[in-house]
Amino acid sequence: MAKRIAIACQGGGSHTAFTAGVLRTLLRDLNASYRIVGLSGTSGGAICALLAWYGLLRGDRKLGIELLQTFWTRNAANLPLDALANLALVSTSRLRGSIALPEISPYFFPETGRYQLKRLLEQLVPFAELPTLVHRDSPTLLIGAVEVRSGLFTVFREPRLRVEHILASAAVPNLFRAMHIDGEVYWDGLFSQNPPVREFLREVEDASDKPDEIWIVQINPQAIAAEPVRVQEIEDRRNELAGNLSLNQEIAFIERVNEWIAKGWLPAERFKPVIVRRIALGLDLDYASKLDRSPEFMARLIANGEAAARDFLKTA
Repeated sequence: MAKRIAIACQGGGSHTAFTAGVLRTLLRDLNASYRIVGLSGTSGGAICALLAWYGLLRGDRKLGIELLQTFWTRNAANLPLDALANLALVSTSRLRGSIALPEISPYFFPETGRYQLKRLLEQLVPFAELPTLVHRDSPTLLIGAVEVRSGLFTVFREPRLRVEHILASAAVPNLFRAMHIDGEVYWDGLFSQNPPVREFLREVEDASDKPDEIWIVQINPQAIAAEPVRVQEIEDRRNELAGNLSLNQEIAFIERVNEWIAKGWLPAERFKPVIVRRIALGLDLDYASKLDRSPEFMARLIANGEAAARDFLKTA
């Protein structure tokens, strides 16, 4: 029987091009011994999870592989003016770590970036068709966001997934206005579950239907080599720790449940031990580079993700 795998994709801006590389390799190289039964994601990780999931939904892994490459190629700052704006954004972000610069609300700017992202996603995924493609045995898709006013964690799901749900998960508040959906106001899922993990287990009654393993594509480093001293280093590490907070809590919960199962405290028909593995971005990158859409940087991250996934599969 094939091992049931759920893949959780952490958010992290442009760094999630690494996730695209990981998923491309997994879609290409996973054999019949594995079955992907679910994907989840937050922010850029949500976009990658969506594209891979859509390929699986169509029974066409090659399509998922192509969509992941297409998105990051077209989302890159390819045109001269776009490249100049990208350079200015990244440079300004790095300057903030050294000198005081004024903060400007995204509500003072037109939503050009969001409209471009929406148009690109709709060109790649026919959202209106998704309800007709999802059936009982389809892989799960979970998209993380947070409702701004209530502070409640939100997980959007198939089959009635809309492009607005993906945009909500990617609504970084210093870059985009909050996303309004059905009277609620949403920000980036980095402030909630980054990414959703527990739902892979909590929403499934029968133990045999739960994943055997959860593979986490982790963008923010768990550990670093040296103490942050400079202001920019401190800001970078604070951002990384904040991004990992909810993830580590969810993993700790799964490990605790595994302990209870081993002690016989939980019914076997509803619970089984679940192995958690991580595929980590191994590059030393600062926070500002999460905003960098230069084509060369995108290509480097995708290649790094493909290599990391190949190494991971050798030991999986």
